[in-house]
Order: sequence, then structure tokens, then C-alpha cells
Amino acid sequence: MRIGHGYDVHRLVPDRRLVLGGVEIPFERGLLGHSDADVLTHAVMDALLGAAALGDIGQHFPDHDPAYAGADSLVLLDQVTALLAERGWRVGNVDATVIAQRPKLASYIPQMRENLARRMGAELEQINVKATTEEGLGFTGGGEGIAAHAVVLLEKF
Repeated sequence: MRIGHGYDVHRLVPDRRLVLGGVEIPFERGLLGHSDADVLTHAVMDALLGAAALGDIGQHFPDHDPAYAGADSLVLLDQVTALLAERGWRVGNVDATVIAQRPKLASYIPQMRENLARRMGAELEQINVKATTEEGLGFTGGGEGIAAHAVVLLEKF
């Protein structure tokens, strides 16, 4: 077994879609990034890659490569999952936290979990996503951005 941790953060800006865990969330701003800037999926991918000692998403999907401009992060997660499977790894479990003052995310979490589980070939009960605010503190609390942490357990098969 291997354990990995992932973290990602993106700035909130006007005229961008807000996508978290592959779910488009209605909001007046979205996350700025080269791809769809899905911080939740990015944190999960970094945790997966870290657990398998395969670097990080910046190495696999560089932000200077036009191939990834506007990329759907769930499609990138498919590639990470395939890379892990080639090396004999499968997801044991994922525990992720999205840090955002606004919008409220509770009603979107079930679909985020389903999306992540499906793309990683995992059962729903292996994937946990939660959301928290920072009580108005810091860049996430001030509404400047959204962050996510993820911890994963990989198992050899």
C-alpha cells in the first residue's frame, strides 16, 4: 500500500466556469487555469501520482502545453488512473476537502463523488469529498480563490 497527498489552488475570476470534481457549479466566477482549473480533481490526481512516486500533474500535463488548454480534468484523471493501472496500482480510498467560502457546495458533493469514483474505477464508498469554509480568513476565506487537499491510499493488485 502507498499513501499520497495532493493540494491545488486556483484564483477565482469573472468569465470562467466553476468546475469541481467534474461538476459545473453555477456561480458568478470560475477558477483561472490552463485547463478547466478543477482544483478538486487536480488535488486527487496529485495525490495519486505522489502515492505511486510518479511526480505531479505539472510533469504529466504541463501548463505551457497547448494540448491541455481548457482540458477536462476528468479526462486527465482517466490518464492518471491508466498510468497507475499499468504499474499495478488501484485506488483503496480517497478523502478530499474543498476549501471555499462561497459557493456552498454540499448539494454538489454526491455528483463529485460519483464522477471521481467512476473515473478511477472505484466504488462510491471508497471516495469521500467534503467542503469547508475558512470563516472569512485567508485568500479562500476572502473569496479570492478555492483550494483542495486530497489523501489517497493505493493498493497493489
